[in-house]
Amino acid sequence: MQPGAPQLHELPAPDARAAMDGMWAQLGGEPSEVARTEDAVAGGVPVKLYWPEGEGPHPVLIWIHGGGWVLGSAAASDATARDLCRLAGYLVVNVDYRLAPEHPFPAAVDDVTAVAKWVAGEIGALGGDTTRMAVGGDSAGASLGAVLANELPGAFALQALVYPATDLTHPFPSYEENGEGLMLTKDALAWFQGHYLGDEVDPKDPRISPLYADAATLAAAPPALAITAGYDPLRDEGEAYAQRLREAGVAVALTPSVQDESIRLGTVEELEKELTRMRA
Repeated sequence: MQPGAPQLHELPAPDARAAMDGMWAQLGGEPSEVARTEDAVAGGVPVKLYWPEGEGPHPVLIWIHGGGWVLGSAAASDATARDLCRLAGYLVVNVDYRLAPEHPFPAAVDDVTAVAKWVAGEIGALGGDTTRMAVGGDSAGASLGAVLANELPGAFALQALVYPATDLTHPFPSYEENGEGLMLTKDALAWFQGHYLGDEVDPKDPRISPLYADAATLAAAPPALAITAGYDPLRDEGEAYAQRLREAGVAVALTPSVQDESIRLGTVEELEKELTRMRA
């Protein structure tokens, strides 16, 4: 955002989406080459599929974009999906779930669940291997990914959570420490959550805040890669979720406090390493 320009949360949602998509297009860099791509509809939800080079069947990654459940799109996350496809050798399913406030909770959860069920039934015919299926996302997308992993036990071999929102009550120190003066502020979080939840939804519902899932649910979750960012109000809740998974007996790789200007590249590299390890 330019100095003096309105912040995203000060704009109407359609204008904020356009601004966010433009920013991500600038940050995305030159798109990676993949073997091919295809637009599809998965369980009634638009998705974009990306195939890696080589013979299948390929491991599969369902990728869920961030944007506070209000912003973002599969198109805006195209560069990340391409990088993950090329670097890790996955067939990537990039999900264009419905956004709030037009479609508040539980629309996004319903959409990603519909996509996962479609992938489980159909992706084999498209060159995917559902015995090696991962779910991942960033920020709100990581929250949806964690919820999906909990809703569909046994479906995934890995969950990759990039600075996830896991507790929408935000009781942690990083919420205060990093809540002003950065891109994601407390005011912005309130704007996102107000659009997503409305007035009568309990933020401690585990399908909203996966940190409140019970121990039995977490014990059935797949191994996790969790990446947190040092100057992020969501940092502590992401690390708290990783700790809860560990306490439930889940294998967790935590990469904390990514703080430099290469955060997007660094995040993709960490994801690629963990996804490649699973693929082997």
